[in-house]
Amino acid sequence: MERHFDQELADLKENLLRMAGFTEQSVAQALKALVQRDDALAKKVDADDATLDKLEIEIDDRCIKLLALRQPTATDLRFITMAMRLSGELERIGDQAVNIAHRAEELNREPLLKPLVDIPRMAEHAQGMIHDSLDAFVYAKPNLAREVIKRDEKVDLLNRQLHRELTSFMIEDPHTITRCLNLMSVAHNLERIADHATNIAEDIVYLYEGRDIRHQNE
Repeated sequence: MERHFDQELADLKENLLRMAGFTEQSVAQALKALVQRDDALAKKVDADDATLDKLEIEIDDRCIKLLALRQPTATDLRFITMAMRLSGELERIGDQAVNIAHRAEELNREPLLKPLVDIPRMAEHAQGMIHDSLDAFVYAKPNLAREVIKRDEKVDLLNRQLHRELTSFMIEDPHTITRCLNLMSVAHNLERIADHATNIAEDIVYLYEGRDIRHQNE
């Protein structure tokens, strides 16, 4: 019976990793659609979001059944409850990717406002945070998760800088307002993606150390 339970936990982890890979792909494709002005790719990100929604439901259902039927304790209990939290964070990252894809389609209807510099930089930081928080999960590295948490401020800083620059654009030329607002929305989505990566990292610390470090300045 114990061996069967171990396999169920392994299957749960595999499903989480499959969802994580799909989430990372969605974010990458949304940003590619923005930078390369690719409407078809933006539409694909939107259509593929249903897969993430389905994976979240499947993982949550599996977790609930394991909690009810196996009555896990200690580390196994933490893993199952964290799996539910992680699937929710991954699904929300997918939603942010869809939002970026929608903004990309709107931006593609007008000339490029300016070369994209800060947004790709924000994206690189945010995507790196997602990747490293998931590596911390796979390889049981809570210290790596703590490093991810510290990097969130870099994304916040870039978001504020871009917001100030775009505000100046709008003041100087009202014809840029729509494009500026769409770019601000993309930056906000990237900032939220970094926040979700931070949440995942905090959950990883709890999973492997049993310590809840949310709302702490670590």
